[in-house]
Amino acid sequence: MLLLDLQQLTQLRDEFRLSMRRLFVDLCREVHADHADLARELGLPTGFFDSLHSSLKLDAHSNWKVVGWIETLNDLVYLLDVVRQLKSELNLPEFAEQLLDECQEKFFEHGYLDDLFPTGQPHAKGLEKRLSALCRRLAQELTLESLWFDPVLTVKWNRQSKVGHWDVPGILTDNCERSEIAGTIAVDITGAWCQAPKEVRQAVLHASGRVAFRVEPTRITVKVGKIVSPIWSSLGRASQWQWAYHPPLIAILRDDDPVTVGPTLVYGKNRQPKTVKPTEQRQVARIARAWQTIQHAWPEGHDVLMLLTSRIVPLQAKGVVSFSYRHRPGLSFINCFDRDNLDLIDDLIHENSHHHLNLLLRKYVMYQGDHNQQIFYSPWRGSLRPLRGILHATFTFTMGALLFQRLSSWASRRGGAARWKKAGLTQRDLHRARFRCVEEVESVRYSLQDLHYADHHLRWLTGSGRRLVGLLTEAIEQVECESERFKPEVERSAFGQALRKHITELRLARQTHGPVRLGKV
Repeated sequence: MLLLDLQQLTQLRDEFRLSMRRLFVDLCREVHADHADLARELGLPTGFFDSLHSSLKLDAHSNWKVVGWIETLNDLVYLLDVVRQLKSELNLPEFAEQLLDECQEKFFEHGYLDDLFPTGQPHAKGLEKRLSALCRRLAQELTLESLWFDPVLTVKWNRQSKVGHWDVPGILTDNCERSEIAGTIAVDITGAWCQAPKEVRQAVLHASGRVAFRVEPTRITVKVGKIVSPIWSSLGRASQWQWAYHPPLIAILRDDDPVTVGPTLVYGKNRQPKTVKPTEQRQVARIARAWQTIQHAWPEGHDVLMLLTSRIVPLQAKGVVSFSYRHRPGLSFINCFDRDNLDLIDDLIHENSHHHLNLLLRKYVMYQGDHNQQIFYSPWRGSLRPLRGILHATFTFTMGALLFQRLSSWASRRGGAARWKKAGLTQRDLHRARFRCVEEVESVRYSLQDLHYADHHLRWLTGSGRRLVGLLTEAIEQVECESERFKPEVERSAFGQALRKHITELRLARQTHGPVRLGKV
């Protein structure tokens, strides 16, 4: 389980593809065997899903869009199991309490918890209604997204099933989770999209985004009010998009598939997603330059970045940090507007490190028995976090420390000043990179103490978790050793006071927050 072993990570990704394909097949089989009646009630096209899993290539099963779709199907099947249990449950309050605990662990990245328990309390009253509404929503989302993986397959299945036509209710509003613009459809799995004609977009506004798609033997149309608009049609072996087709926006070319940039997700003043808009070419160029800087300064880190990040969505969001989802591997939401060029480099590596650890966690069980207790202080958030959060932070910020150490070394070598400037970085950025390196060493060391405590005292880490913590410890010791040569410079710089303040805050946090005290590990 080496941190930057490209061959091992490639093998893990290949294993992940196989596991996702098996999961897709198993889910289809389970729906047929255990939930055929509920699937019919929800309008879930199980026969079409069978055709879909037979047609998807193996490589597609690590694509962020396909994985997210399969994971949503997995969530729906889990919830259908809950529906069945609820119908025969005698002690509803106890059932609701157990379900809340399960959802807190299983759905910590989703909004499902708010759907089922909007007050945050295990209220049994109305639970069945809330559960049914969530199942209907997920079934509609799954069906709608599945239409566009491959329109040829969609109309072929419709033709072979001899149903005449197949109507699917949907919406054409902004989709913030996948960053899709209102009045558009994301097609296939490459990042391409189609835009509705102006008259359709105007009609969508009057219809609050609600539309009806119709799949026929040779075409797919959409109905908005009285308007019927053909989207895609086929004649013999030829097929054609009737809406304006836009190829994916490419930032980085790769042998198998390019790294694409999605539309920009815009947040409001309340730090909530507000709208989605086309991404400016200037931001694509910035992302490409940051990517190339990583390639020159840290080739090993760049190799992992190339392997695990496949799509970037720019964020225009003041005060919102970059983020990613476990269930959409390779998709990184990067704040390109409220952050400078050094931050952009850092954020690319940071989110890729989440993809990296999530891939490891799909293979290895690293912790257990923690019950999601928030007892560990996070130096990065300034609040208590569960073991899962501390492990993710320690991993990603160790990678950050490695990045800043490599950037500092790259800038210090002969010709480094010119390379640094060409990368769009300033002398202050160099001082800040060195400060960030030393700062992350201090923070990571703090959390490693807590992880060692979780292992040796609480017995929450497995053998795999213990090995990972050992590797992180070795990595941060190496960075600390390398950073000793410029640490005095950082202490004398404009960042010296911030570093001293940070170290003081960590000492106070150790005295204030449990479970680890200084000298006990």
